[in-house]
Amino acid sequence: MHVRTLTGGLAAVLVMSFPLLDGRAVAAPSADGASPLVAARVLTYDASGAAEFKSAVDRGAAIWNESVDSVELRPAASGQRANIRVVADNGWPRAVPGSLGNGTVYMGRQAVDQGYYTIRIAAHELGHMLGLPDRKPGPCSSLMSGASAGTACTNPYPNAAEQAEVEENFEGARTGALM
Repeated sequence: MHVRTLTGGLAAVLVMSFPLLDGRAVAAPSADGASPLVAARVLTYDASGAAEFKSAVDRGAAIWNESVDSVELRPAASGQRANIRVVADNGWPRAVPGSLGNGTVYMGRQAVDQGYYTIRIAAHELGHMLGLPDRKPGPCSSLMSGASAGTACTNPYPNAAEQAEVEENFEGARTGALM
């Protein structure tokens, strides 16, 4: 009898935990009984290999968190496998997405040595992980214009169109349809 009770309790805990395993937070039902929305899709990033760019990466992630609602970038917990890996190297900054919200960002020193702003670089490369393409040439007001805006451009914020595109890319997270 105790084994059956223990097994049933364990099964209930596992079933209740499954919604938490895919990186989404689920809102509690509202008082009026309406169906709850799923909170922002959480993507984790590991900036332990970002060297001198770690604070720029953290700020770039914070800028995206301030700018959009459907996705949230969080540092990965120790030992947790991150969706996005960030590393420093001596090349040009670049992003290698595997799928939406997953991949590797390279914080290349070559652009920094040429005078580009590290926080803009970080926010731009994270934008690729959120599904945005380069938009070159482009004005400084466009984060995804990247280096084409010139070294004087220090704007690290996505414009309204870029924000809307990320919201659309991750809209399924708010309805529970995105995995």
